[in-house]
Amino acid sequence: MASPTPAPVKKVPIHLQSAQNRLYIKRGHVVNHDGMQQADVYIEDGTVRYVGSGADFVVPGGCRTIDATGKLVMPGGIDPHTHFQLEFGGTVSVDDFYKGTKAAVAGGTTTILDFVLPKKGESLLEAYDAWRARADPKVVCDYGLHVGITWWSKSVRDEMRILCQERGVNSFKCFMAYKGLYQLNDSELYEVFETCKELGAVAMVHAENGDIIAKNVTKLLTEGVTGPEGHELSRSEEVEAEATNRACVIAHQAHCPLYVVHVMSKSAGIEVARARRRYNGTGIFGETLAAALGTDGTHYHDKCWHHAAAHVLSPPLRPDPTTPEFLMKLLAQDDLQTTGSDNCTFNRNQKELGLKDFSKIPNGVNGVEDRMSVVWEKGVQTGLIDPQRFVAITSTNAAKIFNLYPRKGRIAPGSDADLLIWDPKAVRTISASTHHQACDFNIFEGMKCHGVPEFVIVRGRVCVEYDLIRVAEGQGSFLETPVYPSFVYDALNGVARPEEGLEEKHARNGIQGLELNSKSGHEVDIPDTYALPEKYIPGPALSVISGDSQLSTPHSARGHRPDGQKNMQESTFSISEELDKSEARSCIRVRAPPGGKSSGFW
Repeated sequence: MASPTPAPVKKVPIHLQSAQNRLYIKRGHVVNHDGMQQADVYIEDGTVRYVGSGADFVVPGGCRTIDATGKLVMPGGIDPHTHFQLEFGGTVSVDDFYKGTKAAVAGGTTTILDFVLPKKGESLLEAYDAWRARADPKVVCDYGLHVGITWWSKSVRDEMRILCQERGVNSFKCFMAYKGLYQLNDSELYEVFETCKELGAVAMVHAENGDIIAKNVTKLLTEGVTGPEGHELSRSEEVEAEATNRACVIAHQAHCPLYVVHVMSKSAGIEVARARRRYNGTGIFGETLAAALGTDGTHYHDKCWHHAAAHVLSPPLRPDPTTPEFLMKLLAQDDLQTTGSDNCTFNRNQKELGLKDFSKIPNGVNGVEDRMSVVWEKGVQTGLIDPQRFVAITSTNAAKIFNLYPRKGRIAPGSDADLLIWDPKAVRTISASTHHQACDFNIFEGMKCHGVPEFVIVRGRVCVEYDLIRVAEGQGSFLETPVYPSFVYDALNGVARPEEGLEEKHARNGIQGLELNSKSGHEVDIPDTYALPEKYIPGPALSVISGDSQLSTPHSARGHRPDGQKNMQESTFSISEELDKSEARSCIRVRAPPGGKSSGFW
């Protein structure tokens, strides 16, 4: 029997074959954490190849061009804290690695870092393999993994070494909460921190006093407090602040870098800030959440049980309505460095597991999709931070801390082509009816956000184009995070970075440092006596990006640079990856202001 004739291979013209691999973005305002200029960006095969003046660049044939006039071109967001497909409290979070990363990309986040959480007594390596098996076939953007240290033994120490040396992990999370489940005692924390320092890893900590919480939960339930409000009452600000201070002290004693996840209160934020100042800004890093910046704990007292329960996470949102602004000010002055989402979503029926006992409500809220817009709205739109600081706290700082920079968190030749074309004038309203997550509730419901990602580009692919999302399961890749990140360990080892002073100065963004010594930091109601700076048009970029703007950089009065010239004949054009460093740098030199000095490379 004759074999069937194979279908003819469809021949695609070379200029169409390469269209997905080559992208030219013209006339945008390129924003990195340390500089901003009007520049064109050329992308090929998932990598940024050129950033600079269009007048100095010949656009190859078969290249898609996007006009970004009046828009910001920024590094894609990096969410350092997600929990996709997590088993917790007898159920599994509804955003799996496909739906979760798709939602992330829809909102402008192009890299996520999730957490492997072994069960007590489970091998860390087996848990790691299970997470890889869940994620690899589903992720639509690149991802990395932190690993939780949920119990302690010599075998755990040995597996930490293997994870660092062979599996691409450089960060380990300890829990001071969840007594009987994940909680470690102080002696165990010290040993974990010592091991992290020995391996060149970053220690992470969930800072709440689990012993106090357990006592408070029992007391409240005995007194008949069973609703969601009991969650916040059982773990007040000072319980978070005490653990935060204790973790910082233990890490300092072990000479280990510490990253405090999800700082949710003024008191805990103050403890991180004090520790950073006490230790000269080295070794301590703090993360807060989109949830903490975009809403507050007054929702725990809502008359609707389901509404209140939908806001339950740990540490909880705080009822003090001035907390979000205070935390944003800490981000503005570099007392906190990153914003995550802690995305761990459960639907109405799952939250009902705690209908008669608040301690059984699965902990977690949404945020991976809306994190970028919430930070822009609460930071840039209010005038507290400029676009450069926005890039730092949503992308670059996480890339630096977890040793992904400058591959991630930067737009420069050689960086991965993960970037956004952001319209700061566009407005969208957040709603569960329109979000891309699998959850049926959105804690930011009804919030109007200025700033929308019109285009989201993931490894050179246009995955979001206005309201259209094009992604495929498994198109993302696992990211190894190497040990000894220089941003973390150089300072601990006394190695000064030349740009350190300038970055720190810029990070404060015109905001005076908060006086942190007048209060104990452990009071539930900490009055915010520090006035906001006078409101201004946020950042130099927003004053120069209108469509008819004649400015090309924040420092120059030059007009729009010419677009790159189109060369339809040279369809196989490629910029060599072996460019001499001096040539690569010359592509992105910032022009000096008239009569001034060059601001160097960005």
